[in-house]
Amino acid sequence: MLKHKDLISQMTLKEKASLCSGKDFWHLKSIERLGIPEIMVCDGPHGLRKQNSENKKVGIGNSYPATCFPTAVTTACSWDRDLIYRMGQALAEECLQHDVSVLLGPGVNMKRSPLCGRNFEYFSEDPELAGEMGAAFIAGVQSMGIGTALKHFAGNSQEMKRMTSNSIIDDRALREVYLRAFEKAVKKSQPWMVMNAYNLLNGTYCSENDWLQNKVLRDEWGFEGA
Repeated sequence: MLKHKDLISQMTLKEKASLCSGKDFWHLKSIERLGIPEIMVCDGPHGLRKQNSENKKVGIGNSYPATCFPTAVTTACSWDRDLIYRMGQALAEECLQHDVSVLLGPGVNMKRSPLCGRNFEYFSEDPELAGEMGAAFIAGVQSMGIGTALKHFAGNSQEMKRMTSNSIIDDRALREVYLRAFEKAVKKSQPWMVMNAYNLLNGTYCSENDWLQNKVLRDEWGFEGA
């Protein structure tokens, strides 16, 4: 079996770009020439949400039955790494049963605003606790051969204009608060993926922020995933 770096070296630029663009909302494109199948990714951090294939509206309608685990805001109150690890393993078991390759979680954003609509799926307002819980979750899921996507990187902590807001955060606050949980989770457990946040960070969209994506995530933290 070829290692991933060997596979990548055989891809054309167009094929590499196709893996980044996706086939649809939940699938990455296949590359038949190299025997790379479609890869399915699904929500979510506290229960597999695999959309019914007949449901054409994203996020609306029926999903396949799955276990609903306590939310991250609840499980983090336990301060129990082993519990989170075992929950990750249980989630991975359901992913295996549904042919899902990557679980879109955990979320380790800081709870800056009580009005943030996704606070329930974030662990804590404390970066150390969020980082430890996130690392345990990732380790549990990936111990079963299922990938994780650590999210939402970074500074995505409000509901108002979630997709277009500009989070202006100084370097010290970024490193001590808003990035700390991501750093801990990446260094301890190496998630397969890191999911970009929608917003801008200090004037540049996170998805095209060279300082965030390359200098910090890859060069400083040693991230090697997607």
